[in-house]
Amino acid sequence: MMERKRAKSVQAEQAYNLVSDLQQRFVKHLNNIGESFGSGSTFESTEWFRDAGNHGGGNRFVATDDSVYNRASVNVSQVQYDDDDTKSLASASAISSIIHPKNPLAPSIHIHISWTELKNGKGYWRVMADLNPAIENAADTLKIADCLKHAAPTQYAEAAAQGDRYFFIPALDRHRGVTHFYLENYNTGDFDTDLAFAKHVGEAAIDCYCEILAAALENRKGATADDFQQQLDYHTLYLFQVLTLDRGTTSGLLVHDQNDVGILGSLPSHINRPLLASWKNKLQAPQDQLLESIISCLPNEDICPIEDDTKQALANCVRNHYLKFPEAIAMQASGDITPTTVDNHK
Repeated sequence: MMERKRAKSVQAEQAYNLVSDLQQRFVKHLNNIGESFGSGSTFESTEWFRDAGNHGGGNRFVATDDSVYNRASVNVSQVQYDDDDTKSLASASAISSIIHPKNPLAPSIHIHISWTELKNGKGYWRVMADLNPAIENAADTLKIADCLKHAAPTQYAEAAAQGDRYFFIPALDRHRGVTHFYLENYNTGDFDTDLAFAKHVGEAAIDCYCEILAAALENRKGATADDFQQQLDYHTLYLFQVLTLDRGTTSGLLVHDQNDVGILGSLPSHINRPLLASWKNKLQAPQDQLLESIISCLPNEDICPIEDDTKQALANCVRNHYLKFPEAIAMQASGDITPTTVDNHK
């Protein structure tokens, strides 16, 4: 039986314990919501291994209750290169989660918290939380913004500004979501303080979102066909942003191919294929070629399902594109601080 070898660093161990605790907290809340508003079937865990576990791996909890969740996954991973002197990366420990409710009147959420540690002794946190509704509810937007301001009063202005830049989609002249909290390369020089900060923000974002989701499922019933169409179109935009702009997704796919389905766990269950195709002429070269390749990977259906085999094809498509056009990585999203994740895995 394969085992995932953990990083030897004390700081990496603390970071891994943190993201694992956040995963359990989130899954518990989401299972309770499923029990209250759906069939009660719980999230299921799937494990993956980096190099047969010699360099770590992870596990993801995926929703099985499709009466509540369109797509939902809560992923935790730790990769480490303690035995590989050719790598500048020592370890990376992360939780990355996306929740897409089935009800179009309930918002999606993306939460990512990670600690990246280099062999030169440096390290940094990445802390993200962004609300992504198909149909915005002003009270939800205010609630999550107030929650994040309270959790990070001195960091919020910078995080919101970075997030607004990172999640802007130039080709469509709009943002992906309505609140964007994004801290990249965060390190005050005091690891214990930063660890506590990441824990506080993570717990606050998880708890606040679950309150928003439960209230939406309780009070926003009777969604119309037009509401579901808006959700389908928004999910199309979400896939477009993830596959053409998101540096974190691209980094994960370029580093290795041992968790492609997990890395693309944020993709919704269906998209509007004709709408996606209509955006090709909005992209500069060579990203127009990337979108053309993405479309060719999709089932030829207007309401297009995104299953695991399609995710695998999309992962290969994105990877091949940036291997062919490495300069195109510079065209991806940035909060003005370019992540070094890809370089650090080399």
